Amino acid sequence: MGLDAMAANPTFHTSTALATGLRKLFRQLEERLSLDRTLNVYLAGGMAVHLYTANRVTTDVDAEFGSRVFLPNDLMLEVTLEDGTCQLLYLDTSYNSTFALMHEDYLDDSIPVDLGLDHIRLYVFSPVDLAVSKIARLAANDKEDIVALARLGLTDAQAIEERASAALAGYVGGLAMLRLNLQEAVALARKAELER
Repeated sequence: MGLDAMAANPTFHTSTALATGLRKLFRQLEERLSLDRTLNVYLAGGMAVHLYTANRVTTDVDAEFGSRVFLPNDLMLEVTLEDGTCQLLYLDTSYNSTFALMHEDYLDDSIPVDLGLDHIRLYVFSPVDLAVSKIARLAANDKEDIVALARLGLTDAQAIEERASAALAGYVGGLAMLRLNLQEAVALARKAELER
């Protein structure tokens, strides 16, 4: 299944405690930046996975901005999760997508999600691009995210392998370890597909 078919109409979980916290955080950002025009924001990382799966819990918000903005490094808020625990949600001002394996079309293929914001137009990395972005590091939580996305049928092993292989041409750094990580990510996605 290709990128377009899998990501055509995803259901975003925008009513969870974390998603509600994300909305409030971005409203604070709108106010702090005194936005008077639309700012495109592209959501990556665990928070993007959470919007797709409603399961992933994360405290940092990884986002890429479509315009140059000065991000306040003290923007944060406390969120009470469904289980009663409190988390401090904050904007990760050090997030940089250039450290990840990314396909050249990842911004164009990001999917809009309406959080009811006035001046921030929010997009979420497509499921396959989220999975591919996890490959370079491939820590335990990255593996869990790839499995969760594949298990829900939001992406699959073939799409991940094709998208990542196409992205390798633009990656700067050692490719040997990256290729091993890609093989592992594809194997994890295949196993998750069987569990569906």
